[in-house]
Amino acid sequence: MATGTSANGQPQRLYLLMGMLCFWVLAIAGRLVQLQVVEYGEFAQRAQRQQQRTIEVAPKRGVIYDRNGQELAMSVRVDSVFAVPSEIPDQATAASLLANVLGTDSEDILTRLKSSRAFCWIARKLDAPTADRIRALNLRGIYFQKESKRFYPNRELAAQALGYVGLDDEGLGGIERSYDAKLRGAPGKMLISLDARRRWFGRVEREPEPGQSLVLTLDEKIQYIAERELEAAMQQTHAEAGTIIVQDPHTGEILALASRPTFNPNTFQKAQPEALKNRAVSDVYEPGSTFKIVTLAAALEEKLAQPDEVIDCQMGSITLSGVRIRDHKAFGMLTVPQILIYSSDVGAIKLGLRLGEERFDRYIRAFGFGSQTGVELPGETRGLARPVNRWSKVSIGAISMGQEIGISPVQLVSMVSTIANDGVRMPPRLVRDVAAPGTPLQNVSFQPAGGRRVISTLTAAEMKKAMQRVVLEGTGRRAILDGYTVGGKTGTAQKIDPATRSYSRWKHVASFAGFAPVNNPAITVAVILDSPVGLHEGGQVSAPVFQRVTQQVLAYLNVPHDVEPRSVRNRELLQAAAKVDDAEVAEGSPDRLGWDLPQAETQPAPQTQVATAPAKDANAQLLPAAVHTAQALPPVAPPLQAPAAPSSNGTVVLDVEKGVVVPSLIGKPLREAIELAQESGIELEVMGSGVARAQAPPPGTRIPAGSRVAVRFAR
Repeated sequence: MATGTSANGQPQRLYLLMGMLCFWVLAIAGRLVQLQVVEYGEFAQRAQRQQQRTIEVAPKRGVIYDRNGQELAMSVRVDSVFAVPSEIPDQATAASLLANVLGTDSEDILTRLKSSRAFCWIARKLDAPTADRIRALNLRGIYFQKESKRFYPNRELAAQALGYVGLDDEGLGGIERSYDAKLRGAPGKMLISLDARRRWFGRVEREPEPGQSLVLTLDEKIQYIAERELEAAMQQTHAEAGTIIVQDPHTGEILALASRPTFNPNTFQKAQPEALKNRAVSDVYEPGSTFKIVTLAAALEEKLAQPDEVIDCQMGSITLSGVRIRDHKAFGMLTVPQILIYSSDVGAIKLGLRLGEERFDRYIRAFGFGSQTGVELPGETRGLARPVNRWSKVSIGAISMGQEIGISPVQLVSMVSTIANDGVRMPPRLVRDVAAPGTPLQNVSFQPAGGRRVISTLTAAEMKKAMQRVVLEGTGRRAILDGYTVGGKTGTAQKIDPATRSYSRWKHVASFAGFAPVNNPAITVAVILDSPVGLHEGGQVSAPVFQRVTQQVLAYLNVPHDVEPRSVRNRELLQAAAKVDDAEVAEGSPDRLGWDLPQAETQPAPQTQVATAPAKDANAQLLPAAVHTAQALPPVAPPLQAPAAPSSNGTVVLDVEKGVVVPSLIGKPLREAIELAQESGIELEVMGSGVARAQAPPPGTRIPAGSRVAVRFAR
């Protein structure tokens, strides 16, 4: 009986064992199917993330050349450091050693090491000494990869025009930003893999394509001349900022664009924000008397004035809609060119009234004001030119003499180039051509954009003659050149004081713009100095800078002389004409018409529109004014008869009847001395720099308000 039971149980156990074996095989097979088929994609992605990483290989950025093929910006191969964290045995120690060399926080490096097993950047685009120091550490898991780094061989030269690039070779300013897509090229791909022994292998999957190159209109030599003279002017005048633009008036090509303060694009991270600003295209300022070029050109073009016509400037005073404006000198009868030569505000206002609002605004727009010039630089402003329906009753008078309108330096040089180019306005350009990699520069050519006629050739010729006389007889005599005829116009404008939000009595923008030679201009040059200290008018501080730049550039370009003095005596007379007293080239008016620029932009349209003025200036109420004889200021102000002891605490004591007491300026730095002089109502004649060592007249002397005190500074 027992034997039968045992015999029947063996097959059952065998079947059970076979069933369990089959179930186990099916379970394993099912799991394998799940892993190898169903979830294969997910696990493959996990493995790829752990063992592989694809990184972009930056392409070689295109070269930027000047017009003569000189390299202004290029890319060089430098070392970048990356890590394979899984290979680093002691990440904390490695992070500390790397941080000491790089001068960074070790915790930041350690965080990056722990965030990935296959790859992380440690530092990119290092200089050679730093890379050598890291290589000397011989750390396991630390490797080097060659990358392209932007390099500017001339450092600060044309920094604002060229711009700069970020860590990922992205253009962040200037031409580098405007043409980033063409300069950058197409990035490649590099695959980094990690094997079972945690060793990395890298291969390039796609080669990077280099970017295209740019040929600019800039001339490296002319750019250097402009920047050198601008730097000298900044030191001499202690201005806050400055701009010089040199342009070919016939093609619109910008040959130099200098701006101060500046920066080194190789280390742009260390630069102040103000230094990164391209003032040539982004600054907006009131042009002052340089805008009288537009007023006179429009009046002559419309036949509302004749070159030989005499205008009554009413001894330098005019009242417009109840607002009185005075000239800097008591001018009587002036011809139309003399209004420009001697920079008469009254004469300009009368011509503006003849034009009328609609006609005047049409010429303002035709000269390019109120719109972008189209120059290939980012951040260009349109300026501030309000439509006619937002003009006030005195706007036409204010704009006629360069107030209540905002322009940029590039708009100024474009306007003067229009006169130099016989009335045809050529859009300013900074890029000659875009060249593919490997293209010979000899094949690069510049095709200027089509010009647009603004005024007739005859009107432009009359304006050229008037602007030449500005230099020979008027406020621009310090711009006289040796061997060349020159035409130009000075300008002085008040600035807005951020503290009071009104026009400052002490801060001005001094400008001079002109061209040479007069009959066949080779170049146009504009010089703008922002807030010069002491002498602050365009004819005093900007015209001499124009003279130095233009003289050197014409010689560099081998422009033939068009003035050959027949004798030494003639040459001496011409040079003597340039040596004039400061008062003889002054032009600033003590009065203002209309709103300041911020107000002008926010004021609503007036309730009653001003009708277009007739041919004669009947809208102006003409009042006689007392004659003020303008004389050159003496080097040292003459003391009055009643001297007063200086205040012990340095406070300036004013006597309305007898003048002002000269404060003690000895021992004070330049800026503090200027502020004290402004508070006391006297002008300062600055000699040298540093700390005040001597002054004349001495402290305590009573002198007329507004007189000049000479102070010698030394370090």
